[in-house]
Amino acid sequence: MALTNFHASLMRLLKHEGGYVNDPQDPGGMTNLGVTKKVWEAWVGRTVSKADMQALTPVAVGGLYKVKYWDKVRGDDLPSGLDYCMFDFAVNSGVGRATKTLQVLLDVNADGMLGKATLGAIGEGPDTAASLINAVCDRRQKFLEGLSTFPRFGKGWTNRVKEVRHDSLAMAYTRR
Repeated sequence: MALTNFHASLMRLLKHEGGYVNDPQDPGGMTNLGVTKKVWEAWVGRTVSKADMQALTPVAVGGLYKVKYWDKVRGDDLPSGLDYCMFDFAVNSGVGRATKTLQVLLDVNADGMLGKATLGAIGEGPDTAASLINAVCDRRQKFLEGLSTFPRFGKGWTNRVKEVRHDSLAMAYTRR
């Protein structure tokens, strides 16, 4: 496709991810703009300091999000709205979990690899995208509620899923 929702989706995602945090109860540890220290070190190929993590910018992390999440869920090949829904889910809970959730809903082989069979099963039109967005968000919420950290982070996660659903549905009915 000539047009992409990546930039708009990234800006929405970064709003949810927020800035620098180092919550000892968060299994991700030191994080900025949703990027953990471990992930950032792997991306840049070196050890980074607290100051490096605090200095991250949306421009700096954009390439990581594009390559490691957007491209992995084939955002440019998904219907508008479903692209953002899957991207946010992948960042928050892993590419494999997000992809397998969609594959189960589509009744295709849930191998965690979003390929031709999965894309072919999606169908076309905003109503189809909206149905999948709602189903993915429902499954995502149920998964989050089952996590041991839900009592600590659940309110934020629930609000995030609600906002992702809302924005994704709006995108599904807006032409790109």
